[in-house]
Amino acid sequence: MKVERSSSVTATRPSGAARTERRARAAGRAEKPEPAVPAAVLDIPEAEFTPRVHDAIMGLMSELDNLRHELAKTRLRLDEVEKAADQDYLLPMRNRRAFVRELTRYIAFTGRYNTPAALIYFDMNQLKKINDTHGHAAGDAVLTHFSEVLLAHVRDSDCVARLGGDEFAILLSHADEIQALKKADLLAEALSESPTVWNGITIPVSFSYGAFQLKPDDNAEIAMARADEAMYAQKRAKRTAE
Repeated sequence: MKVERSSSVTATRPSGAARTERRARAAGRAEKPEPAVPAAVLDIPEAEFTPRVHDAIMGLMSELDNLRHELAKTRLRLDEVEKAADQDYLLPMRNRRAFVRELTRYIAFTGRYNTPAALIYFDMNQLKKINDTHGHAAGDAVLTHFSEVLLAHVRDSDCVARLGGDEFAILLSHADEIQALKKADLLAEALSESPTVWNGITIPVSFSYGAFQLKPDDNAEIAMARADEAMYAQKRAKRTAE
């Protein structure tokens, strides 16, 4: 009887390089897991959740993320546009539009919370003469310096604005008329002691001002008219004293 020797087959072991490559591929897959799609949330039966459906849903989710990102950028741009719309085109302060809105809010607070608030009004004199004598660049420098002095001597909670041309206004929160008049005098003193120096030329500026306390039954138009009256009253009193 002939006995045949069965040949044993020895499995070939992968080389060290092959093992390293497979481990690297496995590690790469572990580091970048594919985002899971919440099939249960989307109410898709398991039988219908094919690779094609999966890819379509992933594409929609990616598009949704892009839309959310664009919406966030749009909101940011709108905020910037709104801030620019409230800013004076020349000076680092609010314009008339923003001031009227804040004035309306301050008046509402005086009635709703019984919180005193006051308005100070400044009107520069002879700005046209400065422009005619030294040029409009000098006039702009005077306006800029005037605004900087005002901003440097008020609280962060106060609202300073250029109402137009050479007219300025300050809203003081938690201030009655006596406090507002004292503050107006201090601001006037600071402005008088700090004339504009432009191209080596000192340009003094004269101005008139007034102050009064806001009333709960005021509106923005009435308050602005009262500010104007207070300023002219101060101007008449100054002329009489001279």
